[in-house]
Amino acid sequence: MAGLDTSHVPAFANLLHDDKSEHHVPGGRITVAFPGGSPDFPASVNRVEGFTTELRDKHGVEIVESLAALRGKCDAIMLESIDGRVHLAQFREVADWGLPVFIDKPLTVSVPEAREIAKLASEKNVRVTSASAIRFAEKFREALDGETPLTGADVYGPVLIQEQCPGYFWYGIHSAEMLFAAMGSGCVEVLAVREESHDLLIGKWKDGRLGSVRGNRTGNNTFGGTLHRAGGSQSFDGSTGNKPYYASLLDRVMPFFRGEGEVVSLAEMVDVIGFLDAANRSACSREWVAL
Repeated sequence: MAGLDTSHVPAFANLLHDDKSEHHVPGGRITVAFPGGSPDFPASVNRVEGFTTELRDKHGVEIVESLAALRGKCDAIMLESIDGRVHLAQFREVADWGLPVFIDKPLTVSVPEAREIAKLASEKNVRVTSASAIRFAEKFREALDGETPLTGADVYGPVLIQEQCPGYFWYGIHSAEMLFAAMGSGCVEVLAVREESHDLLIGKWKDGRLGSVRGNRTGNNTFGGTLHRAGGSQSFDGSTGNKPYYASLLDRVMPFFRGEGEVVSLAEMVDVIGFLDAANRSACSREWVAL
């Protein structure tokens, strides 16, 4: 692991290491970690020490002083830094190692950087993926099951704002990932309306379908939505369900590390970042913005 500044760090460690847990995910252990952290980002730097201590003392993880020091000590990399600004630089460093890489959300906070990650992965034949755990929420995946194609989707979730992870990249990533998990790639245009208590993002897909994200800063703090099909619409509450989001994500990441299947395709990862970037620009102009 690199970047011990997110609650995902202890959550993943507990799920991977505690074989007595109901939701234990077998197949791997965290053996070594680099704390990292962004000095200009309070939500990052103020949490590094606590999560580093927990990983070292509770889970017996070796702590090293640089990203480079992870090399040769592991079979896969989890770039966990909450600061999407550092992900490209981190990926550049580990891409030469030939190991599979999971980049925690957001992949980046820039479309050119997202494309650069995809380009590097292709050139160096490195398997890389990125995803929000909300994409695999139990009730959401159940609602997605079905043979009838979706004609559209409307999802909702909290959309807190952080200066260092601008606009919708900080928390809008979660709902955007739900929207793309439902609709797939191919969004061509976005309109965003930002108000004090909530935002509305509308995406237009190249086949004419429409999908939306309602982002809440007051009131409802859960994730959910409605999926539309020719035969009717189905609502879901993604915040319910027995299985933790993180366990459902790791259920896909661990096989990915072993070369068994894909979590999210490179193309879709880049499209999600493009959607959020266009939405950020549209929130300022209140006009449709092309991806």
